Amino acid sequence: MQHPVGSPLPPPHQPGHGPALGWSPAAHHPGPPQGPAPAPGPRHPGPAPASETTGHVSLPPGGPVAVPSVPPATAAAPDPTTTTLAVLLIGPAGAGKTSVAKYWADHRRVPTAHISLDDVREWVRSGFADPQTGWNEHSEAQYRLARRTCGFSARNFLANGISCILDDAVFPDRPVVGLGGWKRHVGPGLLPVVLLPGLDIVLERNAERSGNRRLTDEEVARIHGRMAGWYGSGLPIIDNSQLDVPDTAHLLDEVLSRSIASPPNW
Repeated sequence: MQHPVGSPLPPPHQPGHGPALGWSPAAHHPGPPQGPAPAPGPRHPGPAPASETTGHVSLPPGGPVAVPSVPPATAAAPDPTTTTLAVLLIGPAGAGKTSVAKYWADHRRVPTAHISLDDVREWVRSGFADPQTGWNEHSEAQYRLARRTCGFSARNFLANGISCILDDAVFPDRPVVGLGGWKRHVGPGLLPVVLLPGLDIVLERNAERSGNRRLTDEEVARIHGRMAGWYGSGLPIIDNSQLDVPDTAHLLDEVLSRSIASPPNW
């Protein structure tokens, strides 16, 4: 951040060049004697010291989001619909991540934001590095930038009591770029869940897309095959092949309740 350059200080007073700073005529031409000085009035406190807020919006803490506290063994299962959460919804193109994330956020009983990495990536208009034309240093740099922006946004929302659900096609064979990056930018309190329907389902859903969101069948099959690596990872997986969006969102709440009680090791 650049700071504006202040105005130059006035030059020191030189003899013969007018009054110096702090000079007053009374100091050189005293008037008639004055009466006793009036008693000082009540002092008004100065402006309050700056707090870590902007208006009524709290700034996020310096550290990342912590792991949700585990309830005592005797406590009832936590209710994910009323808990402030940070959720990462993972899945291949056509898995229904965005539809489920929006529905889940819309139907929560507490304020909840949906943050889509694809949407944030497409904030770049001129010079957008489309991964469909080839994954290179430019597309990876823009991906990392978008993920960092999503992480900052999530922490700002969470600092103000607003839950977040983020969606991204994270690959299990690229932990540094994928989960490692999300954990670094949001924190270990992020709860990852994988949506992984069958290949025929994602092919059908991908065919309904348009623009740069629509991939070739070969690319969809390749991504889906790589996503199969999440099996055995320890992350919760939802096969929503036969589920509509509301049912998938309901099942997501059940999965999150178990994740809060026993956070996944990732």
